[in-house]
Amino acid sequence: MTFDDPLVVAGETFNSRLWLGTAGYPNQQVLLDAVKASRCEMVTFSIRRISLAGHGNDTVNMLRGHRFLPNTAGCETARDAVLTAELAREALETNWIKLEVIGDRETLYPDVQELLKATEDLVARGFTVLPYCNDDPVTCQRLADLGAAAVMPMGSLIGSGMGVANPANIELICRRVQVPVVVDAGIGTASDAVIAMELGASAVLLNTAVSKAADPVRMAAAMGHAIEAGRLAHLAGRIPRRSRAEPSSPQLGLVGS
Repeated sequence: MTFDDPLVVAGETFNSRLWLGTAGYPNQQVLLDAVKASRCEMVTFSIRRISLAGHGNDTVNMLRGHRFLPNTAGCETARDAVLTAELAREALETNWIKLEVIGDRETLYPDVQELLKATEDLVARGFTVLPYCNDDPVTCQRLADLGAAAVMPMGSLIGSGMGVANPANIELICRRVQVPVVVDAGIGTASDAVIAMELGASAVLLNTAVSKAADPVRMAAAMGHAIEAGRLAHLAGRIPRRSRAEPSSPQLGLVGS
C-alpha cells in the first residue's frame, strides 16, 4: 500500500486500506494464506457465528497481530446488537465493533432506525463503532453525528458480487461525511474495488469475493493491488469525461501541413 498515505480511524493508523472478512474459506490454511497475500491489517469476525472454543478460537489465535473487527452479523434489533458487541469486547478484548442490524432477511438491508439507536448506545458505552449501512448520504451523516468512527455503506447486496451499484451515492457520501468511508458488501472482483477507491472511499471491506473465488489466495493478492491502484488514481485525479475525441498531440505544426 502507499505508506505515505496512511488510513487513520479513531486515532489508529493503517497502511493497508483493504479489510478482509474471515468467513466461508475452504479451510483455515487458505484463509491464512489469503490474509497474508492481501497484506491487510484488519480482519473481521462474526461474533455470533464463530465458537471461541475450538475451530473459531484457532482462527483467532492464528490471526493475532491483526486488528480484529468483530461484527454483529445476524442481529435484527439494537438490543441484540448491543449485547453481541459486549460479548465481542469481552471475548476478543477490543472496543472496536462493526455494527450490523439487519431489517430484511432476503436483501440483508440494514434497519436504519435500529442501527441509529444501537450506534448511539454503543458510542455511549465506549465502543469504536463502524456501522454497516445503506448507501444513503443522510443516514451516513446521521451515523457520523452520533459518533460513529467510520461509516460503511454497502456497494451492493451482501455476497452479490454486483460491485458498486450506485457510484454517485458513494461519491457523494465520501465528499460530505467527515469520518472515513469504508465501502462494504457487493465487491465481486478487483475492478470493483478499484472503482470504490476511485470514488473516494477510505477503504474497502470484502469477504465473499476472496473466500469464494476459484483461487482465494490469488484473488486476495489481486484485491490488495486493486485497493492501492484505486487509491493512487483517486489522489492523482482522473481526466474529465468528454463526448468527443481530443487528440493527445497538438494539431498545429504537423509536418506537411
